[in-house]
Amino acid sequence: MRKTQWMRASVALVSASAAAMLLAGCTPPQQPAAAEINDKLYSVTPDAMTVNAGILSGQLTEMKVVERVEQGSGRVAEPAKLSGKLVLTNLSKDQSVRLVGGKILYMDAQGQPIALESDRAEPLLKLAPAYGSTDRLDPGQDATHTLDVEFPVEALKAKKLKDIRLGLVYLPAPYKEGTLDFPVSIGGQ
Repeated sequence: MRKTQWMRASVALVSASAAAMLLAGCTPPQQPAAAEINDKLYSVTPDAMTVNAGILSGQLTEMKVVERVEQGSGRVAEPAKLSGKLVLTNLSKDQSVRLVGGKILYMDAQGQPIALESDRAEPLLKLAPAYGSTDRLDPGQDATHTLDVEFPVEALKAKKLKDIRLGLVYLPAPYKEGTLDFPVSIGGQ
């Protein structure tokens, strides 16, 4: 009887060991943790400025360039983008302006455009009106736009970027005010 108990205990122990080895061998390998992506911030100096061109004034503030980089490997997860806030103001006293769009050029120290990589979209400025607003600026009015456009890798090198040029497309239209007088009387007077 003792021999039978030893035999059963031995079979149970061997079976449990075999099952443990099978389960350990069938466990899928652990997937490596996804690499952490960090924002690499490049400051733009100055980070705010105002310039006038014709009947428009443009104020560009909160400028920064952000590139998303994989921690550890340094691999670029998302290429650099320029972001900021653009406020356009109509300086005219007698013309409205209809904002159509714009194009951004990054200029080097020799005044030549810095090319964007071929697989990236051209940095266009969309001046589409926000919900409830208009694309027209009457005299003295301003409109605020968010800037979030592609930025060339070449421009990230020290002393490479000299200017950011914003070419705007707009349609000026004469703005006139008039008065309409309607002669009326009350009660046949």
